[in-house]
Amino acid sequence: MDTATLVIPNRIQGPPQLDVVDLTKRFGRFTALDQVSITLKPGSIHALLGENGAGKSTLVKCVMGFYQPTAGQVLVNQQLSAINSPRDAHAYGIGMVYQHFTSVPAMTVAENLVLSRYDHQTVINWKREHEKLRAFMAQTPFQIELTTPVAELAAGQKQKLEILKQLYLKSRILILDEPTSVLTPGETDEVLGLLRSEVVQGNLSVLLITHKFREVQAFADEVTILRKGQLAGQGAVKHLSVEEMAQMMLGQAGNAKAIAKVDTEPRTPVLSIIDIHANRDNGLPAVKGVNLTVHSGEIVGIAGVSGNGQRELVEVLAGQRLPTAGRLKVNGESYTATRPEMFRHQVYALPEEPLRNACVPTMSVAENMALRTFDRPPQVKWRWLLILKAIRQMARGLVQAFAVKTPSIETPVSDLSGGNVQRTVLAREISSDSLKLLVAANPCFGLDFSAVDFIRHAVVDARNRGAAVLLVSEDLDELLALADRIIVMSDGELVYESEINQVDLSLIGQRMAGH
Repeated sequence: MDTATLVIPNRIQGPPQLDVVDLTKRFGRFTALDQVSITLKPGSIHALLGENGAGKSTLVKCVMGFYQPTAGQVLVNQQLSAINSPRDAHAYGIGMVYQHFTSVPAMTVAENLVLSRYDHQTVINWKREHEKLRAFMAQTPFQIELTTPVAELAAGQKQKLEILKQLYLKSRILILDEPTSVLTPGETDEVLGLLRSEVVQGNLSVLLITHKFREVQAFADEVTILRKGQLAGQGAVKHLSVEEMAQMMLGQAGNAKAIAKVDTEPRTPVLSIIDIHANRDNGLPAVKGVNLTVHSGEIVGIAGVSGNGQRELVEVLAGQRLPTAGRLKVNGESYTATRPEMFRHQVYALPEEPLRNACVPTMSVAENMALRTFDRPPQVKWRWLLILKAIRQMARGLVQAFAVKTPSIETPVSDLSGGNVQRTVLAREISSDSLKLLVAANPCFGLDFSAVDFIRHAVVDARNRGAAVLLVSEDLDELLALADRIIVMSDGELVYESEINQVDLSLIGQRMAGH
């Protein structure tokens, strides 16, 4: 389409209307978004609600021009738009504030604002720029000192700067991707409250991606709820209860096929988490006084929206993050997740992002499979001489047993598909007959159906052999199919617990959304 024929809205007249009409996006055979329609009315906040993987990010990336939709249209003021890049979106007055900060820490607030512009000035008159920026700041609700380096700003101020950049670019439609995930409750109310005042004055429209019902109820006018890429419901927030929104978000969860389990009574405590606290990388609290016991022959599933402390908890259990308070016990003994302790107690882990967090990408499949055992006979002699023949023999057996598709055991593990990387890690972590505790975090994320089925059966098989399993997953269907007991984690705390045959899906949805 010839973009010259399109009508670019006049931003001075206020925000335009944004319509997403029957938007579909496929990646190969996978449909991430299926005929979804949304209308963002001028001068309103429209919340986009849904679990991880529901299609929210795919939808807004199509609006911003990162993706080109497979089918459907994006209309601005009821005119067909040709948005092929964020620069095109900017021309229509659409800007996006991302979940993670994009400012340059070593540069000042003023320098980051100027850097955000789409022009290409070779010489910058900083005296003139500072005068313009001071005049701009005098008209905005977000006040930050222009000369402060971004590295010295608190998280709330950094988020304000991300929003300020879009206001500086004269964006009239703001897409906010989980803007409060790094903020305290007080900072959340301040940032969204200030945006709400701009919306009420008719200066902005906001499409707010969130998982939190409280934010929807407190700040949004309308809500659209997605589930597994499809429209699950939408309407005015004042006409929808939390229970109704939770039901839309979860849909028919629980219909996933359960995997056969054997009776493993009597169960004995294996993992004891006692008042564990841990911080995020930025120093803010992530895990807040978690207490939990996982027994032998039991899968305990932790549900929750990403960013509520699950990753930090798993890293504490895997020895990758130090707790700030509390203690761990395994088999009744104090446990600090050192390598000798993990071997003595037979603790194994399936972490998220295995290529980043569980493998050495440039090392071979055989070498990665030996990371747990290379320093123990028969793979080592005299504690220093590696027996490569034994390492290769072990790897060949595991490749066959776990159906790892690889050209050879000498192939770098980074050359494998995602499912086969996960099978490689799975083979290393659960092949031991003496496995006592398995900690798994989103083990099936992004994998094809055959890999998902294989890994889920392997996890249940470990449980059936008497191992204790802590399964952290953002896929509620997966937890309902595999777990014996389900727990919801929200804002760093465990807020719901139930045996799997007594779960209340509506209550789970509310707790996951922080309500």
